[in-house]
Amino acid sequence: MTNEHPDAAPLTTRVAPVDAEHVAVPIDVVVPEPDARAEDATLPEHDPAEVQIAFLLFPDLTILDLVGPAQVLTRVPGARVEYVAATLDPVPTDTGLSLVPTVTFADATPADVLVVPGGDGAFDAMLDPEVIAFVRRQAEDATWITSVCTGAFVLGAAGLLAGKRATTHWASKPMLAAFGATPSDERMVDDGSVVTAAGVSAGIDMSLWLAAELAGQPEAERIQLQIEYDPQPPFDAGSAERADARVVTEARAAAEGSRGERVAQAAAAVMR
Repeated sequence: MTNEHPDAAPLTTRVAPVDAEHVAVPIDVVVPEPDARAEDATLPEHDPAEVQIAFLLFPDLTILDLVGPAQVLTRVPGARVEYVAATLDPVPTDTGLSLVPTVTFADATPADVLVVPGGDGAFDAMLDPEVIAFVRRQAEDATWITSVCTGAFVLGAAGLLAGKRATTHWASKPMLAAFGATPSDERMVDDGSVVTAAGVSAGIDMSLWLAAELAGQPEAERIQLQIEYDPQPPFDAGSAERADARVVTEARAAAEGSRGERVAQAAAAVMR
């Protein structure tokens, strides 16, 4: 076996992983054979030749709630993705960046998977009859209706959380009960066809789980490696259970003060 470059180290050869640059590895590295039992044990339950995935866009959404799951789910084999909004005009996010929809509510394809992001804009979106009508239409035939962070409140306003366990951003979680949901402290909750994820980064966790459901665990693990999703935060303050109690209490009070009235209004419309 020869090296591509004359100055390459004598004990290395070059391999080309999928979607990666050429990397040098020792020639005596033994690559383990795939575990056939693991492959058989993780076959997908839902494996159509084409998976239609819709991402809902609305003003002031939290951009990571959307692009985190999109980075995962667009890599699922057979994925066909639409970014859906009321119009094709750019949609501003909470970072100042705007996203460009690919299709309107009226022209969207019925989805196998709907992803609803969160952000403060979700509390206005849940009061928008056009948004709620779109979510309800998608829910009629979709295999999974999912939300990230406060996107759960859009699902609640569409009447999809009644009698279900659900999670959302920790600061707003108690308000889910207004929609007949049982708030959960889990990072991701799978309750039938409705899957909810906690704040922001939990959307990536949920999407990897969903990728395994769609294409099998080995494929989901490959996607996780491709995006090098290996969180190692510098601080252990990302959970309400571990963060400063005073900060948590103040943030929950602020969320109730800024969002409680809108939640009550949306809940009154659906919980009759």
